[in-house]
Amino acid sequence: MSITVRTFDAVIVGAGGAGLRAAIQLSESGFKTAVLTKVFPTRSHTVAAQGGVAASLGNSEEDHWHWHMYDTVKGSDWLGDQDAIEFMCRKANECVIELEHYGMPFDRTDAGKIYQRPFGGHMSNFGEKPVRRSCAAADRTGHAMLHAMYQRNVKANTQFFVEWMALDLIRDADGEVLGVTAMDMETGEIVAFHAKATIFATGGAGRIFYSSTNAFINTGDGLGMAARAGIPLEDMEFWQFHPTGVAGAGVLITEGVRGEGGILRNSAGERFMERYAPNAKDLASRDVVSRAMTTEINEGRGCGPHKDFVLLDISHLDPATIMKRLPGIREIAIQFAGVDCIKEPIPVVPTAHYQMGGIPTNYFGQVVVPQGNSKAAVVPGFYAAGECACASVHGANRLGTNSLLDLLVFGKSAGETAVEELRKSPKAHKPLPQAELDRAMARVSRIDTQKGGASVHETQLAMRRTMQKHAGVFRFADLLKEGVERIGEVRNAALSTEIADKSKVFNTARVEALELENLIEVAVATMVSAEARKESRGAHVRDDAPDTPAHPNGRDDENWLKHTLWYREGNRLDYKAVKLTPLTVDTVALKTRAY
Repeated sequence: MSITVRTFDAVIVGAGGAGLRAAIQLSESGFKTAVLTKVFPTRSHTVAAQGGVAASLGNSEEDHWHWHMYDTVKGSDWLGDQDAIEFMCRKANECVIELEHYGMPFDRTDAGKIYQRPFGGHMSNFGEKPVRRSCAAADRTGHAMLHAMYQRNVKANTQFFVEWMALDLIRDADGEVLGVTAMDMETGEIVAFHAKATIFATGGAGRIFYSSTNAFINTGDGLGMAARAGIPLEDMEFWQFHPTGVAGAGVLITEGVRGEGGILRNSAGERFMERYAPNAKDLASRDVVSRAMTTEINEGRGCGPHKDFVLLDISHLDPATIMKRLPGIREIAIQFAGVDCIKEPIPVVPTAHYQMGGIPTNYFGQVVVPQGNSKAAVVPGFYAAGECACASVHGANRLGTNSLLDLLVFGKSAGETAVEELRKSPKAHKPLPQAELDRAMARVSRIDTQKGGASVHETQLAMRRTMQKHAGVFRFADLLKEGVERIGEVRNAALSTEIADKSKVFNTARVEALELENLIEVAVATMVSAEARKESRGAHVRDDAPDTPAHPNGRDDENWLKHTLWYREGNRLDYKAVKLTPLTVDTVALKTRAY
């Protein structure tokens, strides 16, 4: 079957923070760059980021990148690769200042410097006390970031393909990535985007859960495409549940609320975080706060008629501060919780928020897969950055505001590496293998013609309920084992779904079916990886791996200080070592994680 081919030097899938930053690097270097995006770039999910981007600028008090690195390693529960973490923290100031020069409207101090606020887990002097490290634009930081970088791309003549969905990677017999197949979501036309460099910046897959802060576009498209192309997914058992989603709605309430002085309270009005994290209190790491909130609820100290949420209180703050620093939060509280946070607290509950795992990469943004003898090989022509990638800088738990930093640092790094490789590559593109093009066409054709299959909507619902029940904030051995079996059944249904009315095959229905095929790969990877990891670490907490003197916090470094790799073929797991050696400084030594 013939297919239209469009040729570029580089194709980037995703127009959030990582994709836009990579595109700037390529377009400004003179390369013909295409960016495929399911939504208009400034509506990418980065727009939902509220609290800020981490950088040790020291504009309000003394700070240092080495302290930031220590906090990130500790936050990762020592599962983060320390070479990549050092790279990110050392590059932070440079990337934030570049963003400022692009026109990012950061809040300012009275002296005119970028305003910085405290954030959970960010401390001075290697864990001594909270530090102001988050660079913010009120509570709309991601929104401002996208607009600044989109305008820079327009200036650089980046070519955007808006409302296009990537379908599959194109790889040749040598394993080199030669671009992607993609579908115009309006017309249904399928096109091959032929490129020498392919960068995935497709974001996360939080829609595998029933309750999530993620937008409906966060369907793990990059992860699904990579898995189908034979590339493993790394550390997929680790999902961060943000402590403060609006109860009943899941809409994010930024950690910046607690950074500005917000307090979590139970039904007795008690500031309960003092019991769980005596030093950091409400600004402990996200997994610590989420588990504390869940414990309060489970032990009967929740609020409301069903005692199923706690309260986030900022009514003690000056209303002028709320209107200046948290205007969007007040709007969200009024619209989604029916409360004015100037006068009364916001009902909140932990909600699925961020995937720490993803497509395995190094800190140059190159996709790397293990080979024999524990060595890793770069996948030629393939790069990934942002939430879809696993560098791994977040390990078992991400610190707040390191997500936007990840986008900037590794979006730029992937772009820089692609530029270097493009300058070395021959002028002609390698030929496209017809079998790869036919495979993408066959997937869409099957969805359009499948009869007697499961409903897309019902299968999505079954997947999300299964993930919420079996792989939530607290995990139980029997539920995980049952979850592996159940998600396998859902996967079988997902790969034989049917669009109900064949006389009206709208492209929205087709897109939802294609998205489900990506989501289910992520869901299976998550459940299988979680059931296999027999310890508690970071966001992964099992009831059968409790806190003991031999294993503080349930962590088992002797057996489980390693990255998980899930392969779609055979639904099998492999493991690789954590990189404990940084680039220039001493290793952050293993110790019990406490706040």
